[in-house]
Amino acid sequence: MTCDRRPKNTGLLRAHRLRAAGAACVVLTAALLTGCGQDSGSTSTGTETSEAARAVPERTATTSPSPSASLTKDQQKRKKLLDSTKITFDKAVTTAEGAVAGSKLIELDLKGPGKSDDDTDASASASASTSASPSGAGSSPSGSSASPSATGSSPSASPASTGPEWVATVAAKDGTEHTVRIDAVTGKVLQTVEDQGQDAQEKSRTAERIAKATQTPQEAAKTAKDKAKGTVTSVDLDDNDKNVLVWSVDVVTKDWKETEVDVDAASGSVTGEHVDND
Repeated sequence: MTCDRRPKNTGLLRAHRLRAAGAACVVLTAALLTGCGQDSGSTSTGTETSEAARAVPERTATTSPSPSASLTKDQQKRKKLLDSTKITFDKAVTTAEGAVAGSKLIELDLKGPGKSDDDTDASASASASTSASPSGAGSSPSGSSASPSATGSSPSASPASTGPEWVATVAAKDGTEHTVRIDAVTGKVLQTVEDQGQDAQEKSRTAERIAKATQTPQEAAKTAKDKAKGTVTSVDLDDNDKNVLVWSVDVVTKDWKETEVDVDAASGSVTGEHVDND
């Protein structure tokens, strides 16, 4: 009797093999995807970093304007002038009046480096005087006649300062006016010279103004600063449009604008105010 062998369950075996192969494919695919994802992420991160590096300098350049970009040209000049000035208005008044005995200040201006108009005129007069003098006096080896006068009573050329300077006009008791230049950094008197071409009538008018001005320039400056907070850069004793004797005071405020305040030279009251917005 012949016994046939039971056939093996080939279908079950085949399915098992297929599942094993499928599992291997899943593992391999996952590994590939993970590797690709990491590479892709690294590339993306590197690209973003590169783009950011290029963008940052551009943003910095466009958002960092100059601190003085909002100031006008006149405001920038005032700021630069006052930043380099060390001698105050009050100190300049005292120095100017001390340069000519018994004198009173009638005008004072803070100016930038270089010769003032008055100094240029004085130097020209000095040059003319030197060229007109006899050759024997001007060419002495000692050079004593060429040295500037200690009191500045005669015109003499003086080198310009390298920094700001106060240019003052003071008047003696008889009304004779003198120009005094003061280094606004060191306080040193650079030049003192008597103004040329003054006649008796002009001297008399100047002496009369000084007598009427019971308010000192320092008092007028204080009144002006109480009205417009800032730094005084100029005072001038003169008649206003209504023929009233006033101290015209220029004050530079914290925003570097300039305010002109007129102070009655007798009563000390404010008679006018004008703001220069440039």
